[in-house]
Amino acid sequence: MEKFVIITDSSSNLNKDLRDKYEIDYLPFIYNYEGKSYDSDLDWKTISAKEFYDMMRNGARITSSAVNVASYVETFEKYLSKGYDVLSISCTSALSTSVNSSFVARDQLKEKYPDRKIICIDSKICCGSLGLICVKAGQLRAQGKTIEEVASWVEENKLFFNQEGSVDKLIWLKQAGRVSASSAFFGGLLNIKPILVSDVHGYNVAVEKVKGRMTSITRVADRVAQSYDPKGAKEIFINHTDSLEDAIVMKDELKKRLNLNDEDFVFSYVTPSVGGAIGPGMFGVYFYGKKRTVDSKVN
Repeated sequence: MEKFVIITDSSSNLNKDLRDKYEIDYLPFIYNYEGKSYDSDLDWKTISAKEFYDMMRNGARITSSAVNVASYVETFEKYLSKGYDVLSISCTSALSTSVNSSFVARDQLKEKYPDRKIICIDSKICCGSLGLICVKAGQLRAQGKTIEEVASWVEENKLFFNQEGSVDKLIWLKQAGRVSASSAFFGGLLNIKPILVSDVHGYNVAVEKVKGRMTSITRVADRVAQSYDPKGAKEIFINHTDSLEDAIVMKDELKKRLNLNDEDFVFSYVTPSVGGAIGPGMFGVYFYGKKRTVDSKVN
């Protein structure tokens, strides 16, 4: 069986332990602040998560850049030149041009490496569910599945990976264009917390509004419990933008509803390039469950 590498991007929020365990490489997005650009690395080497989100609380404006073609070419070629095939699984094209850069890189390298396979997938989701898809791909590879078999499983199952969560304020998502226009009416309502999901394209869509933080946590927990399917993937990832206390409460609420232990949950900070568009105070639950059906383009 041909060897293959799994490559994702930093929007996956995958910690080093999981990347090492499942042999997953990644390409960093870029975040821009006060005229300088930085790698949005998954290990927070340049700035701590606390410092970053405190900057945003104090008014810092963060923009981000997707992974470019040259970076994909360099990383793909690093493995292709050593005889590896490449399975690249990227952030949804609804929120980033990164996956399109991977397609261009793939096409540029095909002629140079005609005997190697390069498969690039638009995950149609972001953050923890992208990470969870990559972990599942790593598990399937460890079971002896070929690159084609793993890629086929991901394509057939990617819409079963869900996001359920809430933000403290919609202002950052609105400014960055990362929430659907139909969700904008939630933004000015006092103490109203929107329940956000990923739709079939990977857009963030507000599907409910509740009053108060604790209500948003329990409502998200209820929604996850109604959809969660451990047969596809038992792990649940909880990502947050410096709101660890809320994330822990969310875990406890989910444990009440599901037959899970602490080790079934993985906590991660949202990295700067994505967190800069979300702002502090967000929590998200990422899991395998019922197939996504919400389509914001229909509205």
